[in-house]
Amino acid sequence: MKSESMSSGPNAPGDSPGHNVYKPVVRRTKEARRSVLIADRLADWTITVGGILVIIAVFGILVFLVQEVLPLFTRGTVTAQLEYRVGELGERVGTLTMDEHQSMAVLVDPAGKLRAFHAATGAPMQISPFDFGEERVTAVALAQDRENVAFGMENGTVRFGRLQLRMEVMPAESTPGELRTLDERDSTDGVAVFSKIPGNQVRKVSLEAALEKESAALESGDPIVALDYRLGGLAERPTKAFVTVSGSGEINLSLAESRLNMLPRETTITVTRARLPSLPPGVEVARILMTQKADRVFVAEKSGRLFRYNTQNMDNPVMVEQVDLLPSGIGLTTLGFLTGENSLIVGGTDGSVSTYFCLAREGSKTEDGFAMVRAREFGRHDSPVRNFQPTQRGKTFLTADSRGDVRVRHGTSGSTLLDLAPIGRDPFAVLAFAPRGDGVLGITATGQASLWRLSIPHPETSLSTLFGKVWYEGHPEPTYTWQSSAATDEFEPKLSLIPLIFGTIKGTVYSLIFAIPIALLGAIYTSEFMHHRVRAMVKPLMEMMASLPSVVLGFVAALVLAPIVETWIAAVLLAFFVFPLCLVGSAFLWQFVPGRIALRLEGIPKFIFIILISGLGLFLAYQLGPYFENVFFSGNFTLWVNGSMGDAVPFLFLILLPGVFLLVSAAGSRLYGNRLKHKLRRETPLVAAALSMGHWVVQGLVTVSFSFALASLLSRIGFDARGTFIDTYVQRNTLVVGFAMGFAVIPIIYTLAEDALNAVPEHLRAASLGCGATPWQTAVWIVLPTAVSGVFSAIMIGMGRAVGETMIVVMATGNTPIIDWNLFNGFRALSANIAVELPESVKDGTLYRVLFFTGLILFAMTFVINTLAEIIRQRFRKRAQQL
Repeated sequence: MKSESMSSGPNAPGDSPGHNVYKPVVRRTKEARRSVLIADRLADWTITVGGILVIIAVFGILVFLVQEVLPLFTRGTVTAQLEYRVGELGERVGTLTMDEHQSMAVLVDPAGKLRAFHAATGAPMQISPFDFGEERVTAVALAQDRENVAFGMENGTVRFGRLQLRMEVMPAESTPGELRTLDERDSTDGVAVFSKIPGNQVRKVSLEAALEKESAALESGDPIVALDYRLGGLAERPTKAFVTVSGSGEINLSLAESRLNMLPRETTITVTRARLPSLPPGVEVARILMTQKADRVFVAEKSGRLFRYNTQNMDNPVMVEQVDLLPSGIGLTTLGFLTGENSLIVGGTDGSVSTYFCLAREGSKTEDGFAMVRAREFGRHDSPVRNFQPTQRGKTFLTADSRGDVRVRHGTSGSTLLDLAPIGRDPFAVLAFAPRGDGVLGITATGQASLWRLSIPHPETSLSTLFGKVWYEGHPEPTYTWQSSAATDEFEPKLSLIPLIFGTIKGTVYSLIFAIPIALLGAIYTSEFMHHRVRAMVKPLMEMMASLPSVVLGFVAALVLAPIVETWIAAVLLAFFVFPLCLVGSAFLWQFVPGRIALRLEGIPKFIFIILISGLGLFLAYQLGPYFENVFFSGNFTLWVNGSMGDAVPFLFLILLPGVFLLVSAAGSRLYGNRLKHKLRRETPLVAAALSMGHWVVQGLVTVSFSFALASLLSRIGFDARGTFIDTYVQRNTLVVGFAMGFAVIPIIYTLAEDALNAVPEHLRAASLGCGATPWQTAVWIVLPTAVSGVFSAIMIGMGRAVGETMIVVMATGNTPIIDWNLFNGFRALSANIAVELPESVKDGTLYRVLFFTGLILFAMTFVINTLAEIIRQRFRKRAQQL
């Protein structure tokens, strides 16, 4: 028999088609297709270019904000300086004024003579003089509008006149044909000044001078040596007040009130006169001032002593205070009011300039309870101060010394804005400050005139006024205050940013206190304990919550939540305790459920059970709220929190409960925690559950006892939570904002934290559980520390949302810019302030730029927070990578 060789190779010739046949492995090439490389390259370039563009955009926003903010901190500038000569003034000088466009100036000399001229060139203007007849003027006083003037006469009478610089805008075709050119802008016909303005129009400025026929005669008939004049009242009931000092030292105050009877169109004038108490013998009056309401009169002598009269009761005027405005040996050289007549500017022979307020003071020895208080000192001149002129708008003023130095200052910021004249030139005998504060005209005794045109757009802003305490008019002490507008022109803008920064921090802190525990505990439960079917339903719902517009949340918080919280405030506070107790109590009760049944109820049934328990907790808080309010807060929480009733023990007891519970729990764990754990492991599930729940109840009772004892002790030593972080209750408050903003922040923190927890490798959980740790211990001591970088990032992103939140804060708080940690009061945040104030701000005005500055501060806060967060996150991440 012929033998055949058997082939065992894969391609042996005897293999049947049905047998497995070896086929060589087809190796794929490792080269990517060209289209994939091109797409990858395009994606890489797109991401790179997009990132660079984002950086450029952010940098561009920063540059724009800085460009808008920088003018706030620049000093004033002189845009033009003009020199010319006018006639000599002589030894005695009067007062000088000019219109707001710096077209015409008017000089009133001590004899009552008028001199009008072009403010920029000195060209004289024709004017009808006042006709005093044979009477001689001995004193002149301009009213606060710089148009109405009063003349004190030698025979003891007072005459009134009006110097009205009228402005009229007309088409260029309506101007007179023959005009003499004064400068590039102005021309004149010898009576008025015509100025070219945009729109092919001309502005005509002319002077109307008229002397009233009526006069006021004083009883003594002595010459008037000092005089002050004020206009006030309403349009239908104007008042005219003046105070005089005669040569014999007699001081008289007169108040004339006009009433218009609309039916017969007749005007009735009622004049009230009062003689003020005499000055001490030998007093030489240097200056006399009165307020617009004629309720206060100030008489100053050359030594710097001020005599203050209270003239609210014209039938019984009283000298209420005598005070030395300057140190001994320093003489008074100038005295005057800033706009609003709340700031008294005092200049001395030593070159000092200071501000005095008349403020109510406890313990004051004056009869009216007010006292003159030095509020601010300015930089000294090198020689005695001789002139003082305030602007009619704002708190800017100028001072000039005997060596010719003129300084422009601001009464609120306390800063010197400009130094106009070099030291060593002839001093100015008379000065005028343009009503807008953009021009200064000075004339020396020899007739040398100088006109400075200024640009001081933001005199009231400096780093000290924006971030420091400022002593504002009428305030008892320096404060941080934000108040950008008021109803009167005499208003002093208060632009401190500290209340806004504080409000931003306050809203962020309280909202995160509410949001972080709920979001993190929810993320831990969803990631580590919740059934996967329930998690697939809950997580998308939580993510959808983040899409709710903040304006909707603010609307609901303001119109729905705030009234409910106010009505059921006791129930709301009780819910913070009842709700967690119900959840923890139900968790202990769940341990009594047999294991087989508990496994079957995992997932949706257990989730529904948790929802029912939560609802039960809220229902119990609602039902027990009135009883809770009666027992703890004497039946009315709003009155209790105001301090009108009750004592401090109940609320101290409530706020001490969480901290004391943690201390009791930590102490118990250290003393007998390990022994209790070993005992529970040896017992049956039911016995272990009973012991565990009993241990929790005992801890609760010990906590209650210690908390109450500690609250009573603190109350006895005088500690009371009222007046600190809880105080007067306002409906739209920080608590409501915390709820609403927490609702906006919770989904963000929850989603990012839950993703970070799920990213922890499973082998770490398995190792922990294999070592005997419980799921809760694994979650707290293994999973959470490993994911701490992601959790921290989630909190920082939530903080960024809270810092920049606008609409919720605008709608759900009272928008009160105050510095107060009171949970039941409102606040104003930086972002909300921009939303509220920007529509009313004038472009390129001070408020407009300050609002941009608040945006820059928000930008800086976000940048710093994110930078610190990234640094900390990277450190956490390096630690986690070591695991």
